[in-house]
Amino acid sequence: MMDLFSVKDKVVLITGSTRGLGLSFAKGFAQAGAKVILNGRDPIQVQQVVQSLEGTTFGYAFDVCDKTAVAEAVDKIEAEVGPIDVLVNNAGIQRRGPLEELTMEDWETVIDVNLNSVFYISQCVFKYMKTRRKGKIINITSLNAEKARPSIGNYSAAKGGLKMLTKSMATEWGPYNIQTNAIGPGYFITDLTQKLVDDPEFDKWVKSEVPLQKWGKPEELIGTAIYLASDASNYVNGHTVYVDGGWQASL
Repeated sequence: MMDLFSVKDKVVLITGSTRGLGLSFAKGFAQAGAKVILNGRDPIQVQQVVQSLEGTTFGYAFDVCDKTAVAEAVDKIEAEVGPIDVLVNNAGIQRRGPLEELTMEDWETVIDVNLNSVFYISQCVFKYMKTRRKGKIINITSLNAEKARPSIGNYSAAKGGLKMLTKSMATEWGPYNIQTNAIGPGYFITDLTQKLVDDPEFDKWVKSEVPLQKWGKPEELIGTAIYLASDASNYVNGHTVYVDGGWQASL
């Protein structure tokens, strides 16, 4: 039975994995026996993280928003490491501000990193998965794909778009035995959210909205990711699994 949930020796590419949730995913997959490919823009930082992790890990530095660099990196990974079995589209960014004051640069940057880059890299990886007629794509969206709040309109728009891109990928690529799903984290403690965690008013609001009355810890996402990457989810396609402590279940 446990073989159903095994990711041992699977080649798993995780974008934006030198910090935050991406790094947590990388640690989890490495501990589970996968061959993990870390990604970030800074070559030095990527290699430092690779050296700090246990297990079989590789590092490829490239900007997920650079279409040429993405295509070249995917080709190199396939040639140097092996067939990519699982793609985790985790890279993300926040640029907060009221909609009426948001600059076009902040709008476009958030859309490009959180949504457009997923299209670029998934398209490149699909080319290989299609020929093998097998693969798993996991997009990291957000609770904010369903719930908006002031100052993150660009982020919510990108993550909402990613939810629908996940469904579109599942629909078009399912015939090639490729399952595409998403994970929608609620509020998790990371370096990107630490200021919110440290804000007493915001911290109180989060805990009052979550039935579990606490923030999520990055490691609490690993099990869901491994499930979606394993054979246990072979007939799961086009869904977003919200890991939000029950936020959406309660009024």
